[in-house]
Amino acid sequence: MVIRVLVADDQAVVRTAFAGLLNTQDDIEVVGEAEDGEQAVLRAAELRPDVALLDIRMPRLSGIDAARAIVAASGGTTKALMLTTFGLDEYVYDALTAGASGFLLKDATFPELLHAVRVVADGHALLAPEITGRLIAEFTRQRVSAPPPRSIDGLTAREAEVLVWIARGLSNADIADRLTITDHTVKTHINRLFAKMELRDRAQAVILAYELGLVVAGPRGYRCIDQRR
Repeated sequence: MVIRVLVADDQAVVRTAFAGLLNTQDDIEVVGEAEDGEQAVLRAAELRPDVALLDIRMPRLSGIDAARAIVAASGGTTKALMLTTFGLDEYVYDALTAGASGFLLKDATFPELLHAVRVVADGHALLAPEITGRLIAEFTRQRVSAPPPRSIDGLTAREAEVLVWIARGLSNADIADRLTITDHTVKTHINRLFAKMELRDRAQAVILAYELGLVVAGPRGYRCIDQRR
């Protein structure tokens, strides 16, 4: 199956470069380009791409607002992959809550670009611990004054544990190794967790874990909180 991609960036050089690289792959086709957020929303509605590669900061309509509109209008069939830099860290949390499935640094390598597009198109969240884990931890910690939107009372102890490991950036295989269970069992826990907490993907799971205080960021890295004591 060919992955259909829309590339949106107000910098023509960046936009053309990403589109050119993606079009070299047999399983990826760039079906359109956009130079601002409003154009991205219109092009996405017209072309119905599998993935919209959006710069976070664009004129007329930000990439975050464009992502929110594109994901909502497509019913989630178009995945939003955000282009960002460490200089724009403060936007990462807002992009996740808007429905973005992942992030890609603008100086990413060619293999990283291809991997990101394929992972997001496959319905997974691109949550590299060295990028989004640190950023989400920092900016959700700044919002601790807001009451948690949900509780974990409906989760089993194992489901809550799986949620913590997801928030720390572990893959299904890594979680299985940590808990000494099979990959299939991990998937079962994740499916039940997502259904109970009404989560769309791992990106939303990460947000939930930090908002509920299951994982916090500190000077020595991540710290897990046991709320069942």
